[in-house]
Amino acid sequence: MDALSAPRHASGNGGAPQAVSMRRAGRNFGYMADGARRGRAEREWAAMSEIVDEIGRVHREVGTRRVGQDEAGSVLLRRTFDADAADVWDAVTSPERIARWFLPVTGELRAGGSYQLEGNAGGEIIECVAPERLRVSWRFGPDPGFSEVEVRLTPEGGGRTVLELEHVSVVPEEFRSQYGPGAVGIGWDLSLLGLGWHLTGGGLSPQDAVEWQTSPEAKAFVARSGEEWGRAFAASGADPETVTATTVATIAFYTGE
Repeated sequence: MDALSAPRHASGNGGAPQAVSMRRAGRNFGYMADGARRGRAEREWAAMSEIVDEIGRVHREVGTRRVGQDEAGSVLLRRTFDADAADVWDAVTSPERIARWFLPVTGELRAGGSYQLEGNAGGEIIECVAPERLRVSWRFGPDPGFSEVEVRLTPEGGGRTVLELEHVSVVPEEFRSQYGPGAVGIGWDLSLLGLGWHLTGGGLSPQDAVEWQTSPEAKAFVARSGEEWGRAFAASGADPETVTATTVATIAFYTGE
């Protein structure tokens, strides 16, 4: 957790006046300054290493399928958690726990009922088979079109659980051609990052989460996620120029850069 929080920079005035003081103080001050720089570099390296590790824990696939007369795009994420299936199931279906790693949710939370995430999507709970499978419609905006999310859990040895999340949606061609699958995929990568923190007893407070979203580590995570979704898009057979353009556009959208 600490490795992914905002970096704590070494103190000091910096610039030429500090260099003059270092020369006058002799070698000991120089060693202290070098240690501070090494400490900061080590923290930044640890943060980047953790980001790389988190990105590498997820397998990503991009595909298409027919939904009625339309072609829908799909993104699939697969990650193994060090938690048993009952715990993971509870984390993705309990309103109290969902609010701790994702968003507050309200509604009639049962098969055939409906749900609403605060400030985000809502829809119908199509299927709920504990502790194996949850499928919901995923509607956001005035005219959302077809969109479904399915979560599948498979127990693994040693008290571990494989989670698969698949999001299938029909989106306007102009949006898909501009942003590609990463527009959805990055958001789900961030969600699974939060779920992973939650399952290990960590997590961020709402205030810390807002601050983390604008941190260098968060932007680095988004950039790496976007690049990995670009690779998954290319593996699906997409044109290389389209992959490059959509990857750049999606990362810029998320990071604001």
